[in-house]
Amino acid sequence: MKRMHVRVAVKDIPQSVGFYSALFGAEPTVVKSDYAKWMLDDPRVNFAISTRGREPGLDHLGIQVESAEELGEVYGRLRRAGGEVIEQGQTVCCYAKSEKSWIDDPAGIAWETFHTTGESIVYGDGTGERTARVAHEKQEDKQSACCAPQPQAAPPGASACCSS
Repeated sequence: MKRMHVRVAVKDIPQSVGFYSALFGAEPTVVKSDYAKWMLDDPRVNFAISTRGREPGLDHLGIQVESAEELGEVYGRLRRAGGEVIEQGQTVCCYAKSEKSWIDDPAGIAWETFHTTGESIVYGDGTGERTARVAHEKQEDKQSACCAPQPQAAPPGASACCSS
């Protein structure tokens, strides 16, 4: 059975754990100083937060599978969806060992497809993830996550949402 994956970058783990625990009515299954994860069954989602994102907000979406066979099925769907599939392969990320691939949807949102094969005592250095995620950005936009440009402040009086 597949599980939706959502990863949100946050500034404050304890504050965010409190918020999401109340929202989901459940405590996280993993809590580290820089990361937390809820494996929920209602809704069926792997919801993770981390201070390791580029900036607070949605980092990426994904589909987590429970077997190598399901992963092959999802990889076939990625190829049919079109776009460049970046195969990361075996990696350590988010305190877990897994095999994964990445693709961007038409709106530019990164989608991760993965099969978790075990736990890890380290977060992972993120090298493979950064390489995979940066590899599919437009050539003129390629930058490492640590060097990504900071958002510009809105001019005084401008709406944070929309302009009139």
